[in-house]
Amino acid sequence: MIKIIVGSKNPVKISAAQKAICDVLSLKEVECVGINAPSSVAEQPMTTEETKLGAINRIEYCQQHTQADFYVAIEGGVDSFEYGPATFAFVAIANKTHMSIGRSCNLPLPPVIYQALKSGEELGHVMDRLFNTDNIKQKGGAIGLLTNGLATRESVYRQAILLAMAPFIHPDLYT
Repeated sequence: MIKIIVGSKNPVKISAAQKAICDVLSLKEVECVGINAPSSVAEQPMTTEETKLGAINRIEYCQQHTQADFYVAIEGGVDSFEYGPATFAFVAIANKTHMSIGRSCNLPLPPVIYQALKSGEELGHVMDRLFNTDNIKQKGGAIGLLTNGLATRESVYRQAILLAMAPFIHPDLYT
């Protein structure tokens, strides 16, 4: 049985990791456990660099404190680009010897949401307030709300994990 440690207890992140790695390894099931791994960055990362660092920090914590075949960390963040503010996630995947870093697509953020984040709020809380939801970050997330469910936090994370797994699928090409 393949064991995966996810650097979060968020059920959306655990499910995305479990499904993606099952797909990559052509397995029906894996043991997939979430742990509270600190990101050591702000609760709401506001730059690309900070977001990536949060995912890497979670992976390193998981590697130092647990034993697994794969470690997965997902860190959601926000940044302002020349085309406007957006939210995205960095994915870090590792085994005992290698790490791969991937990133999700960007979700453009409305100015009202970005201003709330710049004022110190966290995206999930802003979305809950604006859309009258409860704990949306452990459900469809801002992605689900802003796309009317056509994409979800899990679907975007799953895709990012699948892409970040490429070096593990074809290790001979990535050495």
